[in-house]
Amino acid sequence: MGRLDEMRRRLPVVDSLPAAGSRRYRASPLDDPDTIEREVPRPTLAVWELTLACDHRCLHCGPRAAKARPDELTTDECLALVDEMAELGVREVVLIGGEAYLRDDFLLVIRQCRLRGMAVTITTGGHGLTPERCEAAKEAGLRGVSVSIDGLEHNHDHVRNRPGSWKRAFEALRNARAAGLPIACNTQINQRTWSELVQLLELIAAEGIYAWQIQFTMAHGGAADHPELLMQPYMLLPVYEEIDRVITRCRELNIKLWPANNVGYFGPMEQRLRFHQTGGRYFSGCKAGIKTLGIESNGQIKSCPSLGGPPNLGGSWREHGLRALWERSPQIAYARRRTLEDLWGYCRQCYYAQTCMAGCTATSEPLLGRPGNNPYCLHRAQEIDRMGMRERLEPVRPAAGVGFDNGLFRLIREPKDPARRNEPGATVIEEPRVDRCEEPLGPGRPIE
Repeated sequence: MGRLDEMRRRLPVVDSLPAAGSRRYRASPLDDPDTIEREVPRPTLAVWELTLACDHRCLHCGPRAAKARPDELTTDECLALVDEMAELGVREVVLIGGEAYLRDDFLLVIRQCRLRGMAVTITTGGHGLTPERCEAAKEAGLRGVSVSIDGLEHNHDHVRNRPGSWKRAFEALRNARAAGLPIACNTQINQRTWSELVQLLELIAAEGIYAWQIQFTMAHGGAADHPELLMQPYMLLPVYEEIDRVITRCRELNIKLWPANNVGYFGPMEQRLRFHQTGGRYFSGCKAGIKTLGIESNGQIKSCPSLGGPPNLGGSWREHGLRALWERSPQIAYARRRTLEDLWGYCRQCYYAQTCMAGCTATSEPLLGRPGNNPYCLHRAQEIDRMGMRERLEPVRPAAGVGFDNGLFRLIREPKDPARRNEPGATVIEEPRVDRCEEPLGPGRPIE
């Protein structure tokens, strides 16, 4: 028996189980070990932050990547974790960071994933994705590369916080393609980039990409320090006019458009938007902790790769092992257990509440202090617009400056007509839910 097995035998299954009736606990058959195999879904996708070391300093970075964590998994531990992922049912692994290629053993991890029958790809800023690294990764079994390109050159370099980053990203696409790797792109939609989507599409299509993922910048980590980047909810209507043009052009170019979980929700273009994901069906809720798991570079396991911090970390792989955490951790099981009672604000009353469950938790929780009320919804923006109203966000508390932290925002619903905003009762302010916060909220200020 190995050291990890001996350690795990001395530890409980989870660090702490919330009391029945608490906000993050829902009684379910998961609590009965005899029903685990029958009741718990198996993850098919793992998104793995292989290291926090990074050669960018992106303004919007969730984990605030820069240097490797002091307690990152060793090579042997990484390979053992690959084995446990395969045994649990994972079929696809996406390596992220930081930058996965900054670990000297990233090729060994790729090879082990391939040997265990899992497809493995890398999502990267591409600054150091040289021809040599691409060729070696292809030989090790890498199945594809997705390069992050956020808008045209000026805005990309600003957001990525490194001059020359845009050119290096395009070089990375070419290096990967020359090595025989399928290439794709992913793009953040924010106030600097949204109007450039169609122009950017033409440029990345010319490089030979087969797919393009788009997602809204979330208010976690570094982005919490830059609210000027975040889209205002009332801006969604013109943004989706741009996205509608993107959908049409992607079809003409035979590029698979892949909207992230914080894009869309039940607007008139939803079926076209998710055509390659669902075959034209509507969004059916977040799959974090249901089909997807996230792994931090020190072995902390979570349901969503875009969430972190104590409320979202399910526990240490080193201490408990992957299967025990996936099956028993209440943080990882959150999306499996939540009910309509977990929703609040507009989302609680929405016609699509039961299906959508407020969309992307990684979008709503960093904004408003808890999940269950998501202002980044096209259907919601359209309905509120029909009422002659709009929603906007004001920061009321800054982030602490650590990985996956968040500030807090208040949500303001007000008349579209500025002349009506001072009328009694015309404006409604919805404060964040601060059940985990101790300091009083300060005065808000609008996002520019």
